[in-house]
Amino acid sequence: MITAPPDSDSTAYVAAVILLYVELPETPLSASPQDHRLARRLHDRGIPLQLVESSLLLASLRRLIRPADLPPLTPIRSLAYFQPVIDELLVHPMPDTYLEYLRLKLNRIAAQSAPAEVQKNTFSGDR
Repeated sequence: MITAPPDSDSTAYVAAVILLYVELPETPLSASPQDHRLARRLHDRGIPLQLVESSLLLASLRRLIRPADLPPLTPIRSLAYFQPVIDELLVHPMPDTYLEYLRLKLNRIAAQSAPAEVQKNTFSGDR
């Protein structure tokens, strides 16, 4: 009988979180070791991947729809930036159908933004 490596579930989870993170606008093109550790801690805490994805999308959308007359925000440098939104959604969960809405909304905003304003590898909603 073939069995999966003991860490396969956490490895796949961490890889999925990191991929979601680096594909967002205004995030680094690659994740740091600290980002990988945080993704593993999210897995160890039992945070559902869908909740993590919703948190990343929601936080990114909040940044992108800020009024233009406000000072620009600095780029996101760490997955830890999203931790408060993860905590928020743990307390106040969104409906399951809201994730698809967030994906579509981010794709629309990213498509309308100038290339200099949004990182070229914006989130692809085909997950």
